[in-house]
This record gives sequence, C-alpha cells and structure tokens, in this order.
Amino acid sequence: MIAFVSGPVAALAPDTAVVEVGGIGMAVQCTPGTLATLRVGQQARLATSLVVREDSLTLYGFADDDERQTFELLQTASGVGPRLAQAMLAVHSPDALRQAFASGDEKALTAVPGIGKKGAQKLLLELKDRLGKPMGSAAPAAAAPAAAGWRDQLHAALVGLGYAPREADEAVASVAPRAEAVTAEGGTPQVGQLLRAALQRLNRAR
Repeated sequence: MIAFVSGPVAALAPDTAVVEVGGIGMAVQCTPGTLATLRVGQQARLATSLVVREDSLTLYGFADDDERQTFELLQTASGVGPRLAQAMLAVHSPDALRQAFASGDEKALTAVPGIGKKGAQKLLLELKDRLGKPMGSAAPAAAAPAAAGWRDQLHAALVGLGYAPREADEAVASVAPRAEAVTAEGGTPQVGQLLRAALQRLNRAR
C-alpha cells in the first residue's frame, strides 16, 4: 500500500494532482478542498489510499490521515465505492461526518450528490458505530488560500461531482457575494468552503 506521496506538485486538474516522486509523476485523485491547498511547483505531502480494480489502479489523496481513514471506513458500507466516499468528503469534513452519523443527521448525507433519502437512511444504519465519535468542532478545516480563479475551480468541481454546467453556474453565482466579501476584507476565497456552501444551495433547490 502507498501510505503517502511527497514531492513537488507537477500539475493540477479539477479532480487530480500530479506529484513528482523520484522522477515519476503520480496522479492522485483529490477533493476540491484538498486541491485548493496545492500549488504547482511547491512541495506537497498527501496521505493516500490505493484502490485496486481488475482494470485499474487509482490513487486517492487526502490532506491528512484522518481523511484517508474516513474514506476507507466509508467504503465498508454496502454500495459505497471510492467515488461516493470522496464525494462525501468533498461536502463534509471527517468530523462533520462523524457528527452526522452520531446524531442520525439524514439531511447532511442527502446534501452529497448521489445520496437520496433511502440511501442516507441505509448508510446511517450501517456506519453509525464505525466512524467513531466526533473529536471536536464539525466545522471544516480552513483550506489554504485558493488561487484567484476560484470561480473556475468551483465550477469544475461541481461539474466533476455530476451537476450540469447550468446548475454549476447558478451555484457559483449564489456564493459569489460570500467570496467577494472575503476579497473585500483583504482575504482570499477558499474553494473548499465555497464548495460546501454551493452544494447546500443545490440541495435546497431540488
């Protein structure tokens, strides 16, 4: 198993980072929140989980070991593959997920693309005692400042999660005032937090 990769970031895409390790470019699938902390040319260290299929080997990357462990525990539930587990971590931090399962928060789970009401109920039953108790605040950890093109990053992330471009456009517009307020105060919009807000808006619009 590849527990982590460490090296300079060679390239970034909407759902992938390429990290150079010993002269080899390792393609790592990451959530938008994790990608927002990376910069091309800068050093990065990502906790990883290797998913082996008959026709593929896919490396998933995470900001820390807690995210990786949560990703692997989520997949112990029937019907949860790596894509859905990663989508859950794109919407909620590990501790927010622990809180959701501990409190039976069905609404928090249905905010994840691909999880309906029945699916959420099933997951709550299967995973309630597997993720453990919340360790602290369920608020997501602040990501490193996102690049100036937060709109493009956010739009690409939403499309990557399965939303239509038009839906992504509307969701980006809905969180734009929040991002602009951060910019006006001298800060930089954080894609991970904006993504969560955009997904909440899309979930309410269903």
